Formats: sequence, structure tokens, C-alpha cells
Amino acid sequence: MTILLFGITKDIIGSATLELNTTNEKELQIRTVGELKNYLGEHYPKLNTLSSLAVAVNSTFADNESLVNDKDEIALIPPVSGG
Repeated sequence: MTILLFGITKDIIGSATLELNTTNEKELQIRTVGELKNYLGEHYPKLNTLSSLAVAVNSTFADNESLVNDKDEIALIPPVSGG
């Protein structure tokens, strides 16, 4: 699963992309967007401080119940600020 990071999410994780291999890691069971957000929040606690975090799966906005799999391209879209 490829996770694309933008704005502050890129700064928090320290990279523009993050690769998670959920098929080879038996303990890494991520089936939904909500589970992915929980996993990322545990490993990168600063993500939990964001006021919102939109997620797109294969270029389509997704809710916490949306299914994900290892071949998906995920984008974490942080809150947008500016004037």
C-alpha cells in the first residue's frame, strides 16, 4: 500500500511517501481507512493533533469504513489553511 503525504503530514512522517506491506506482515491487519488512521496515529502520534485528516483511496475520497488493500494508493490530505 502506497501512502502519499502532503503538507504537514509529509513533515510529520518525514517523507513524501510511505510504503506499508500489509500482505507480508501478519501482525499488520489493515482493512479499512479507520484502521489505517489508527495505525498511523499510533506510529506517528503528531498526526492525532491535526484538526482533520481527509483520506483518498485510489483518487477517491473515502470515509473510515471504506475498504483498503495492499495494492491501493492512499493519499493523506491535511487541513488546508490560508487566506
